[in-house]
Amino acid sequence: MADSKGSKPANGKQTEGLTYKGHPLRRVGNLIYYGSMADEYIILMQALDSKKEKDLDIATRVSIQLQRTNPDQSRDCVVKKSQKENLYTAMDFASVWLSRALAGK
Repeated sequence: MADSKGSKPANGKQTEGLTYKGHPLRRVGNLIYYGSMADEYIILMQALDSKKEKDLDIATRVSIQLQRTNPDQSRDCVVKKSQKENLYTAMDFASVWLSRALAGK
């Protein structure tokens, strides 16, 4: 992931915030948005359960949803969904789902 100060991609433009495999990553409470609202699809991840390890909350069950960003299709915005046992596995699935959706596969 890039640091919170942003990173410079190959096109030379400055990006804001965290990215993962070339897509923006935003956290709001226990929700994580992966992707850009300017694209046709985005991933929504939600920590459903967590456990305390030392002073950190570690997600033990994460919901993943591939969603359309088109506001005209808000009734059918969820394209695919699943649950995973940790955030690392969820991020791997999210990356593949988003890449395939944006590539039209």
